Amino acid sequence: MDTCDSHHQTVQSPRLRPRDRVRIVSPASPPSREGVARGVELLTSWGLRVELGEHVFDQWGYMAGRDEDRVFDLNSAFGDPGVRAVIATRGGKGAYRIVDDLDIDALRRDPKPLVGFSDITHLHLALWARCGLASLHGPFANWSDEWSGPASAEALRRALMTTDPVIIHRDTSQASAAVTVEGTATGVLVGGNLDAIRTEAGAGLPSLKGAILFLEHQRGTGLGEVDRALTQLTRTGALEGLRGVALGQFLGFDQDADDSTLGGWGIADVLRDRLMRLSVPVLGGLPAGHGLHPPTIPLGTQATIDTVEGTLTIQPAVA
Repeated sequence: MDTCDSHHQTVQSPRLRPRDRVRIVSPASPPSREGVARGVELLTSWGLRVELGEHVFDQWGYMAGRDEDRVFDLNSAFGDPGVRAVIATRGGKGAYRIVDDLDIDALRRDPKPLVGFSDITHLHLALWARCGLASLHGPFANWSDEWSGPASAEALRRALMTTDPVIIHRDTSQASAAVTVEGTATGVLVGGNLDAIRTEAGAGLPSLKGAILFLEHQRGTGLGEVDRALTQLTRTGALEGLRGVALGQFLGFDQDADDSTLGGWGIADVLRDRLMRLSVPVLGGLPAGHGLHPPTIPLGTQATIDTVEGTLTIQPAVA
């Protein structure tokens, strides 16, 4: 398996233009037909021609079809020269099962961005590790106007169809906003979902030397799981050589302040305890992750965190 560190040359895809074809696929869990129909409507309104992968609505257990069918849809999209972007329907479970079977040679010949987040982080990491491809941590094609909304739609459109840098501002209401190590840092932005990054340690996680690590975490797990994940990444040496950390949303921990068994600790305490020892700038409070109205964040391109300004500035994934 080819790998590269964060000094590898970033590969940008051409930006999308009206009448370009995009392919919607389901690499992880199955979407709703109604949500995908709304996603198609939105993408079509931008002048794009939208296609569905053959197995988009399959179901096999908690996954959107068997492994070979999910990866078939991905590789068919990667290998079709007329398809200019690939958008996942949702995360959930299963993308980690197919990362070793991606057609990387097709993307080397004809780069195109992959859009998604959560479990799709496994695919983003693999594409960066094996061919330096910039991708997009962004909303799913299983679209919900209530969940994503017009600001998310416009952020996704701009990330796909313009070459403007993306700037994310710190939101002091986010739980991770209390975690800051002052400074500025510049490096390639790598990361996404903490569970996915931890799962890839020892199984294809790219080198993070010289990188800015972006982390977010979904609901449903306790402080101990965040602690275990960050400790495992530390023990494997994965965090050595980082230039900085950008913290997105860590949701579902609000009740911890009232739990006497936690000794008064909350999510900010765990993050602070694990990350401050890295001795690099840390910018918390970015409104990106599993919350409402997600932005679209390029991964695999140069980014700068500035804790005084409270900003993460990322170069585009497309050219």
